[in-house]
Amino acid sequence: MIELLKLAEVPRSTFYYGVKQFGKPDPDAELKLLIQSIYEEHQGRYGYRRIRDELINRGNRVNHKKVQRIMKELGLKCVVRMKKYRSHKGTVGKIAPNVLDHNFQSDRPNEKWVTDITEFKLFGEKLYLSPVLDLFNGEIITYTIGTRPTYFLVSEMLTKAFKRLSDEDELLLHSDQGWHYQMNQYQHALKKQRITQSMSRKGNCYDNAVMENFFGIMKSEFLYLNEFESVDHFKQELARYIDYYNHKRIKSKLKGMSPVQYRAHAQQVA
Repeated sequence: MIELLKLAEVPRSTFYYGVKQFGKPDPDAELKLLIQSIYEEHQGRYGYRRIRDELINRGNRVNHKKVQRIMKELGLKCVVRMKKYRSHKGTVGKIAPNVLDHNFQSDRPNEKWVTDITEFKLFGEKLYLSPVLDLFNGEIITYTIGTRPTYFLVSEMLTKAFKRLSDEDELLLHSDQGWHYQMNQYQHALKKQRITQSMSRKGNCYDNAVMENFFGIMKSEFLYLNEFESVDHFKQELARYIDYYNHKRIKSKLKGMSPVQYRAHAQQVA
């Protein structure tokens, strides 16, 4: 029996659920077919919350917990996941004040940067992305990606980002209270560049809302709209997407220009 289930690619949980319910009318039969259809249409990229949203778009108001339960019964799991990397380990170094204080507006490039780390799970592996974003135009200045959330991931990101600075720049760099940003090495690197350090309040993601928003956009526009053959292929496509995000993706708040176009325009006008 197990071999037949494998051959038919039917999850064991689905089979035994069907046996148990055999002969009984299933009040959720149509909903299950619709959930299965949405899941297959998006090739497994949708989790229960996004499937719930799509059901609502199609006129079916269903509680997300019910969608989650049905997907579990049917053996449906989102194949691509991205979540916030929780790097807070308590106070392991010096905590900087929240100098940014929700003031996400910037009048010039290299005045206010924000950074954070997010985690991907692909092909049974974890990947960690560490980008830095300029609040002036939402441009991703640079990023690093690795299989472990070591300090090198952040220090390499800083080294690459510092190449964008000039002697005239007076920069504030904001992050959460992750252990990377509390380290002496990190704080010394900022002081050496005359950069003011700022940190979110503990456990308050809204203090770094612009970075969180970028992660959400990347998730919906990049992760769920692409198929990846391998981790290396994912990294190649990520580089392509960030280039697109910086150079071609227009924003209404940037007067219909992309981040790079807006920066170039502002420098011409100045």
